[in-house]
Amino acid sequence: MSDRGVGAVNAAQVGGVPWPARDPAALGLPASFDLPVVGHLDALADLAAGAGYLEWRRYRHAAALHTELVLAEEDRDERAVDEYAQCAARIATALSVSQYVAERLLDNAVALRDRLPRVFECLRDGVVSPTFIRTIVSRTELIHGRPYQEQVDADIAAALRKPGSWSTARVRDLCDQMVYRRDPDAVRERREEALKGRCFFTEAGLDGMGTVGATMSAERAAIVARVVERLAAQVCRHDSRTKGARASDALFALVKHAPFGCDCARPECAFAAVDADEVAANAARIVIHVVTDTTTLTGPVPANTTPAKNAAENAQPEAHAQARDVDTAAAAAEQVVADEVTVEEVVVDEAAAVAVEPEAVPVDEAAVDEAAAEPELVDGVGFVAGLGIISGAHVRDLATDPDAIIRPLGDGTDTPLPATQPADPYRPSTALDTFIRARDRYCTWPGCNTPAWDGDLDHITEYDHTHPERGGQTSATGLGAKCRFHHLLKTFGDFVDDQYDDPDHPGRIIRTFTIPEGRTILGPAHTGFDTHPGLDMIVFGDPPATRPPSPGSEPTRPAPRTEQKHARRRQERNRNRLRNNLNGVRPPEPDDAPPPF
Repeated sequence: MSDRGVGAVNAAQVGGVPWPARDPAALGLPASFDLPVVGHLDALADLAAGAGYLEWRRYRHAAALHTELVLAEEDRDERAVDEYAQCAARIATALSVSQYVAERLLDNAVALRDRLPRVFECLRDGVVSPTFIRTIVSRTELIHGRPYQEQVDADIAAALRKPGSWSTARVRDLCDQMVYRRDPDAVRERREEALKGRCFFTEAGLDGMGTVGATMSAERAAIVARVVERLAAQVCRHDSRTKGARASDALFALVKHAPFGCDCARPECAFAAVDADEVAANAARIVIHVVTDTTTLTGPVPANTTPAKNAAENAQPEAHAQARDVDTAAAAAEQVVADEVTVEEVVVDEAAAVAVEPEAVPVDEAAVDEAAAEPELVDGVGFVAGLGIISGAHVRDLATDPDAIIRPLGDGTDTPLPATQPADPYRPSTALDTFIRARDRYCTWPGCNTPAWDGDLDHITEYDHTHPERGGQTSATGLGAKCRFHHLLKTFGDFVDDQYDDPDHPGRIIRTFTIPEGRTILGPAHTGFDTHPGLDMIVFGDPPATRPPSPGSEPTRPAPRTEQKHARRRQERNRNRLRNNLNGVRPPEPDDAPPPF
């Protein structure tokens, strides 16, 4: 404790023992830091769960203070410094933090207690990281006091408890998906208010610097960013600026219609002077992808309409998925307007596969109450690559753009789509490329937020260019999205990832990542399948049959190191599938797993 802290006035800590003096064994902690690598990683994982529990207790104490000091007078206290402010002031004084920080702590505690009790239990149980709690609280403010508040809380908690890993972007998307679909009118009103409130601002900074910013619709923000990034890339590898510094200079060049150039000062540099307007005018189209389904494009549907009924009414040739592209050349800085939007349109979802006769369903009072809490209408959502979930109303606004182009992903029949390019079994077809990026949404490495459309498609099992029939084929199960860093980490490091069909959920897949010391982590718990379940109805054909190379063209001596590394990874994947229970996720039976090449 600090000399100015609580300990200085003999106010003992709760428990009476300073934390460093407590027995690590009593807390379930290792007594020594002299551990192997796996021991340190296990300890970090355990401490992460412990941090969630401690954060839960912190919020419980804050909520108890609110109950004791604020709750009784909250609805009629009109004083400038009301009981809420005074309660937060007590916390701020005790913790030596600002009033703002204390009020945010109190806000979170009350929201978790009253609005998100099941999510609060996830924090207690170490299921969700404390870093995600503020995201969940802020993204669910719209449901406060709504009749479906308990449903959203239960849905988010159930998703968080699924086996798998999370990232900030996936947690954000989960919350937005649950909220946006249930109250389209409220979401629409909030979006209209947000559009009215868009603004431009400047702020003075330190050391002669300043900040320029603007609020605008998500798709416009994405387009501005892409145009700036494109111009900022017009430098050689000797440029001394950071990526952010180049982007700052590129934005000014676009606004000022000024030249932009590399700062390497090399006479032979081809980027010494670049015309920003010319780059913008002649640049290839900018692509913005949005994923949604047919019911979202047609509008909200009654809440009591069953998925099976929807599927029967909408079973038309154009069912399956559609992709929508909006293309616009970026001419000049002030003409950076809509570019490409891709919409995956899916009619059938998992629930449509099961239909129960009304008389076969027992009447349950709790179920009746829950059904009564449903809103009158429910709406779909869209997913904007790199920006997350948008409301169905936002999707429909984008669909009215006259430059929009609808591209069906498939012909609406049961005919499998081609998996590879005709002349190259290594390269995925356009349809498969689009499907995988829509399915994965982000880099699949645990915790990564890089959009799938900004990364690479990786062959999970290394593609054997010499003997393609041996494995690593180009297929929906064989490919996954990775950012460039994690792609390189997998290729040149000793990390082993795996991906295979989920035996309990046809059409879906299980992902695992194994660190060099053998610890296995499940892949993302929330993917495009969860936002748009109909994606798992899309089927791709088998890769084309390949013939072994002729003896005359076969290399006389392949690279031993590469061959051994690939063989070791195949064996490791096979062992992981058969040995680990994957935290409750059943792996395939041994006969279903590929042989250990």
